[in-house]
Amino acid sequence: MSVKERFSGIWLMAMTLLSLLAFTVYFVAQMWLSILQMFYLTLAVAQCVTLVIYMWGPEKLRSRLMRILYRVLFASSVVVIPAFAFIFMGLVSQYHINIPESIPAATMPVDQILPRDQTVIYDTGTVYVFFPEYSEVNLVCEHRPSKADQSITWCSGAAFQHEISLGFTQENVEGDHAVRGTLYESPYNKSSFAAFVFADGRFSFAFDDPSEAIREAAAAGGSGFMQFGLIRDGETVMNIARPRARCYRTLAELNGNLCVIDSVNMMHFEDFMAELHRLGVTNALYMDMGAGWNYSWYRNVEEKVVTLFGLPVPWSHNWIVFQK
Repeated sequence: MSVKERFSGIWLMAMTLLSLLAFTVYFVAQMWLSILQMFYLTLAVAQCVTLVIYMWGPEKLRSRLMRILYRVLFASSVVVIPAFAFIFMGLVSQYHINIPESIPAATMPVDQILPRDQTVIYDTGTVYVFFPEYSEVNLVCEHRPSKADQSITWCSGAAFQHEISLGFTQENVEGDHAVRGTLYESPYNKSSFAAFVFADGRFSFAFDDPSEAIREAAAAGGSGFMQFGLIRDGETVMNIARPRARCYRTLAELNGNLCVIDSVNMMHFEDFMAELHRLGVTNALYMDMGAGWNYSWYRNVEEKVVTLFGLPVPWSHNWIVFQK
């Protein structure tokens, strides 16, 4: 066996193992997108088939078409490394960064977890409670908010999108929504959706008639969007079964104030909910925290941007921003 053949065998074995690992990491990262699932599965199968043909002996292939197919499959191995790098970034992005500037609040009375004049973060040991400095809260669609915009103190994903698409349309945003006074009606309103709206300097959560709340916010020049209702008047209204731990986020009302609450580490959903109830969260919307969709950052008291989850996906097209 020549050196070239030996090198080809080592390369194929390495790429086969790496493609199988990439497919496994895909599930660990919980990036439940059909198009990605088929891509990683196809890539892994292609490498396995190529390796089997190599071990059997490609010189035994009598059909010209089969020999061409083998070369194509062999060439596909060059995609494995960048594909693994992408999915590895997805896995890493599931882990929340440590925030050393947060205020220890594990033993703090919950009625003292309050906003201040500037952005403040509390760490209960289980969750981070963010009180961004703001005078208004807006929904931004299509173009990702810039970190150079000094007025923004918080940015994170907001509404679900109906289809995975690189292009943007307002119709693809699930749930009626309003952007600075402009109303966009959606064909994808779900019965379990609640609404968050901000208009006339005030925020509110609407559970009974979220569409009407969005319309009223738009008429008042405000913004709003729909997401799954999580907690209403202190009572859980959403239960989800998650076989694995992950990071969770909610847009919530705590002690009469608007805040964002993130789990400190990956955890089970029921533990996250238990902490929200311990804190006495009044109303809350579920905020998706899947890999890529969890892209988020805030501006601290020193006017520096702190990135919480830094993997934006190109098919994410709407965000909630707190602005001074």
